[in-house]
Amino acid sequence: MRVLVIEDERQLADAIARGLRRHGFAVDVCNDGVSGHREATSTRYDVIVLDRDLPGMHGDQICADLSRRGLLTRVIMLTASSTIADRVRGLSIGADDYLAKPFAFDELVARVKALGRRATPAAPPVLRMADIELDSTTHTATRGGRRLDLTHKEFGILHELLKADGALVSTEELLDRVWDSNADPFTTTVRVTIRTLRRKLGDPPLVRNVPKAGYRIDTSGAAADDATEVEAESAEQ
Repeated sequence: MRVLVIEDERQLADAIARGLRRHGFAVDVCNDGVSGHREATSTRYDVIVLDRDLPGMHGDQICADLSRRGLLTRVIMLTASSTIADRVRGLSIGADDYLAKPFAFDELVARVKALGRRATPAAPPVLRMADIELDSTTHTATRGGRRLDLTHKEFGILHELLKADGALVSTEELLDRVWDSNADPFTTTVRVTIRTLRRKLGDPPLVRNVPKAGYRIDTSGAAADDATEVEAESAEQ
């Protein structure tokens, strides 16, 4: 899940970003309204954590514009004011949720997760394909009943591949959905992470590489040839 934090208090913004990343989110940060609005309208995010009182462009303006554009992105507004009038105002201009400062971080995480489930066409919390089972609510994955010890990125890639249900997912899509804006589009990090994910999934291989197109889950057995090629390539390097 990809999240944008628009908050001008840099220490708070960085703390929110670090905490969300520990929960497996890909997080970008903007510290003013103008750059936040630009990022929010040029990149697809599942959830935006939006402060109201921003320099350059007020959070209400950003929220209203996102709502007018009809984006699927969900917005949770943060404010130092907790009056009912402010909450009504925030919700009336298109915010999906409202949280007054100071707030409990666990509550913010729970609300971000809840909004993220509404941001895109809903995928079931438990995804299954072949003998793989992934539970996004408990952040666990198994194969043949064996618990898989996956990093956040490996889990994110597996989630995107299972959600695609056999369809191709490009490297660019994986970078966009699992990493953040700091990811180098020319990096080999996706290929390297796919390699370690394949190793952890074990045999028979299920993740197939379609050259110049992307990756998909393949239960036909064709992925075994891909895995052999990847291992050979790895040995040569």
